[in-house]
Amino acid sequence: MQFVPTDIPEVVLIKPKVFGDSRGYFMESFRNDLFAQHMGEVNFIQDNESKSAYGVLRGLHYQLPPYAQAKLVRAVTGRVLDVAVDIRENSPTFGRHVTAELSEENKHQLFIPAGFAHGFLVLSKEAVFSYKVDVPYAPDHEHGIYYADPDLGIDWGLPDSEIRLSAKDRKLPLMVTGDG
Repeated sequence: MQFVPTDIPEVVLIKPKVFGDSRGYFMESFRNDLFAQHMGEVNFIQDNESKSAYGVLRGLHYQLPPYAQAKLVRAVTGRVLDVAVDIRENSPTFGRHVTAELSEENKHQLFIPAGFAHGFLVLSKEAVFSYKVDVPYAPDHEHGIYYADPDLGIDWGLPDSEIRLSAKDRKLPLMVTGDG
C-alpha cells in the first residue's frame, strides 16, 4: 500500500497494490500493521456501507467530541467525489478541504481523522460506499455543514440541479468560521 498525504497532511490517500489477471484481481483493502506504521494507532470498531444513485450527495457530516470519528472510506463499486473539511478550530488548515475521486477502478481509499466533516457525491450510475469508523454513531452528537457553503468553495463537479440531498442534509447550517 502507498500512503499519500493530501494538501491537508493528516488526510491521507491510500493506494493499494492490486494484483490482477484474466480471473479478476486481489488486493489488501486494510492491513492494521501497515496502517499503524503510517497513520498511527486507530482502533476501527465498525464497518458501514451505503448504496446510492447518481447525484446523491451525503454530507457534510461529523460528530462532536467525545464521539468525533476517524474514517477510512472507499467506493466498492461506482465512482464518488469524496470531500473532507477541516473543522479543528486551532488547526492551520481550519476551513480548508481536500477532495479525492474514489472508484471501483482506482480502488483508492481516503483516511479522514477525527475533527473533519465528511461527504461524498456519487458520479456514476450508482455506487456502493464503504467506511470503517473508530467510534460508534451517536445521534445526539451528530452535526453537519451545508454542502454548498460559499466560504468552503467546494467544487462538487456536478451542477446543483443534478445533486440529490436528503431533507436533513438540505437543512444543514453553514460552517461557522470564527470571524463572523
